[in-house]
Amino acid sequence: MLNYPVLFFPVSLFVLWLSARVGASFRRRRPLKEDERGDFGFVQAATLTLLGLIIGFSFSMAIGRYDQRRNYEEAEANAIGTEYVRTDLLPAADQARVRALLRKYLDLRILFYRTRNEGEIQKVNGATAQLQEEMWSAVQAPALAHPTPVMALAVSGMNDVLNSQGYTQAAWWNRIPIAAWGLMITIAICCNFLVGYGGRSAEAKASLLFVLPLVVSIAFLLIADIDSPRGGLIHVPPQNLVSVSQSLPEQ
Repeated sequence: MLNYPVLFFPVSLFVLWLSARVGASFRRRRPLKEDERGDFGFVQAATLTLLGLIIGFSFSMAIGRYDQRRNYEEAEANAIGTEYVRTDLLPAADQARVRALLRKYLDLRILFYRTRNEGEIQKVNGATAQLQEEMWSAVQAPALAHPTPVMALAVSGMNDVLNSQGYTQAAWWNRIPIAAWGLMITIAICCNFLVGYGGRSAEAKASLLFVLPLVVSIAFLLIADIDSPRGGLIHVPPQNLVSVSQSLPEQ
């Protein structure tokens, strides 16, 4: 569900609104006494404050992970562009092959960022792994034949290209833990229950009980959207990779 924030929003809205209605129903069965309202208000305010803090911290975590994915996209583009330039250090017979592999690899990395279908992602990851082996073999053979410091630069650049992909994949897997989501949703349910239970009128208006669930659900939607690399509307665009692809000279 967290991979599809647009679907997560109505579900969370319904659950939180239902919690508020349950609280209002419970209030009709066992209304608060006037001497209990002081203590109840303290508990309600503390719970709402805790919910606000947790939502704020979760939003900060999601933004941090989003920035990390953007930074690694930039690092990938820099590594590929640098290695493409360093192919001039390879023997003439190997330059064309390595450059062709880098171009194909660059197209796959752009497709990795743009594809939303899970089946396509599996194909892209498989082709990427195979292409990485070919690129490493393409620079390994001339490096072993001519083990010089100059050749070491080309090998080091290819190593950076391969490592940057691993860092990117790790960043895309690094998301807010499911347990943290569970605790945050549980606290939100308790808060909406307390809001419904703490109403002063015998029959609280449905519109008033709808406000807090709506606001909290919108916050959940934003956090889930930013935290989901492929779902939702907010994505990491491969603008640096595209820029590198456009800057490479035609073969």
